[in-house]
Amino acid sequence: MPFRKLLLLVLLAVASRAGASSLFEDDTVLEVSLSGPLSSLFEEQDDRTELPFLLRANGVEHSIRVRVRGNSRKRVCGFPPLRINFAAGGTTQSVFAGQEKLKLVTHCRDSDAAQQDTLEEYAAYRIFNVISDVSYKVRLLHITYTDTDGLLDENSFSRYGFFIESATELADRVGGQPVHVTGISPGSYDSQQAATVFVFEYLIGNTDWSLVAADGDDTCCHNVDLFDIGSIHHYVPYDFDLSGLVNARYARPDPSVGNSRVTQRVYRGYCVSTDALKNALSDIKARRVDILDVIKQLPGLSEKSLKKAEKYLDQFFAKANNVDKTARSFERRCL
Repeated sequence: MPFRKLLLLVLLAVASRAGASSLFEDDTVLEVSLSGPLSSLFEEQDDRTELPFLLRANGVEHSIRVRVRGNSRKRVCGFPPLRINFAAGGTTQSVFAGQEKLKLVTHCRDSDAAQQDTLEEYAAYRIFNVISDVSYKVRLLHITYTDTDGLLDENSFSRYGFFIESATELADRVGGQPVHVTGISPGSYDSQQAATVFVFEYLIGNTDWSLVAADGDDTCCHNVDLFDIGSIHHYVPYDFDLSGLVNARYARPDPSVGNSRVTQRVYRGYCVSTDALKNALSDIKARRVDILDVIKQLPGLSEKSLKKAEKYLDQFFAKANNVDKTARSFERRCL
């Protein structure tokens, strides 16, 4: 095993023990309630404005502040994603111990289909957890919302959602730090992690990402975060609602990709070594059972959604069965 990879594994093991969080170390569904002025929050024009809410879990109540977040989803979602801000020192002796700010992925729209989309996006994060330790952990929630304004069609209702591990917590866990740069130079990133990300994005049919800054941003990258671990940059993907695996009802392919629908897979990875690409394909192929188990064990997923997701993922595994041929086809398309 190369020394650099061995060193990374040691750092990950040590950091994981030191920075483990009970919130993300448990994969059971966490029952929570979120109570506050939801109507006022959704009508707020300034998306940086935080309003007071109460979050309750495991019998402990937390006074928090909440704001709307997300770029495209703020435009298409009737119930947009949220950011939870805990009061300093307010999480001691609770499931949220050590947490400060958390991203909450919500159900977007009030429909059974949108609820399935949420569960499938959660599954995408869990699949990448299976593939790479350098990944954002997530915690599935069953949330009872109460609008204290009393202006929604339903002032109290329950839906699935999930928390995403913060970049700070991920960095502590893997023994690294977040990186904010304008671009990436060849040789500055871990080629194996990069190849793993590229193949994973193809596995779930996601084209809504790139290793250049998104419009309006001045730092790399779009829906990919960078972490410095041992002076080497590691890519960590996020935001999978526009992937083919999820196939959200509002999802439309980027015209620049040339697809007619988001379920069409297109390899958009950057050029890496053939060995790195083959290793990524072989490793992901070897984890087929574990990856499909993520879908099979997902609470709340309908039988229809389960079969659809299994079929979609197995289309990848059928292609990846011939690693050499698949790697050559990817190399012809690499950027």
